[in-house]
Amino acid sequence: MLIGAHVGVSGGYPQSIDYAESVGCEAIQIFAKSPQQWRAKPTGPEVAAAFRERRAASSIAFVCTHTAYLINLGSEDDALWERSWRALADELARAAMLGANATVTHTGTNRSGSLEVGARRIAEGIRLAFQEAPEGVLLLENTAGAGTTFGTGPEELGAVLGMLDADWSERLGVCLDSCHAHAAGWDLSSADGWGAFTEGLETCCGRGRIQVVHANDSTFGLGARKDRHAWVGDGTIGRDGFAAMFAQHRLASAAAIVEVSGDVPEKDETNVTRLKELREASSARE
Repeated sequence: MLIGAHVGVSGGYPQSIDYAESVGCEAIQIFAKSPQQWRAKPTGPEVAAAFRERRAASSIAFVCTHTAYLINLGSEDDALWERSWRALADELARAAMLGANATVTHTGTNRSGSLEVGARRIAEGIRLAFQEAPEGVLLLENTAGAGTTFGTGPEELGAVLGMLDADWSERLGVCLDSCHAHAAGWDLSSADGWGAFTEGLETCCGRGRIQVVHANDSTFGLGARKDRHAWVGDGTIGRDGFAAMFAQHRLASAAAIVEVSGDVPEKDETNVTRLKELREASSARE
């Protein structure tokens, strides 16, 4: 597994690569625009070209973007739903300009009480976004299961993918968030828990679909349905849980990205180093 972190771009897109290398990243996640706004100035072609050039000359082997938090592809409000799929199309277009390998998104909510109804609403939004933005791989991220959020586990994500795979299978994949899965009830502090969750994703979503792991520890306990990220080894998943992650063959080709709060560069240096140590220990046991 490649290891990296979500890094900021406020200092400039090319500079984000400089920072990523300085803290030991092999892969990164960035925002292609503000995550708290619907609209943003277009990404300038000169900026995008500079980022692609800097990345090509770097040791960063994988780049993904993450969509804005406002997007809700499952909304029952038609205006918000349309705004969401159009925003997703914009995110995909920006990621393509930057040369990103993939774009990660949350799916949104489902107030219908029906898995099929919720999945169909989300799938239709993705279909429209794909038609508007003809490039880019989209990874659906699992959620912690709070409230009416959709995508808590393999069955829900698989339902959306199943409605799109006939036409768009090459553009679809999965992002596994460890904190979210643990909070939703899969015990990722254990090898058995990792095995069960990744097997479920493979069964419901297809083999080889997990391209990114958000390697976040969980502040709250198993099944708490609260999304609060902790530093690797400091939460209820713990070091043993992340050691078990590296033993999962289904994740061998995924990029492990940490998304934690704290002061830079310490938070990223520390968490990337912890993951690398666990990866090395796992390799030594093989």
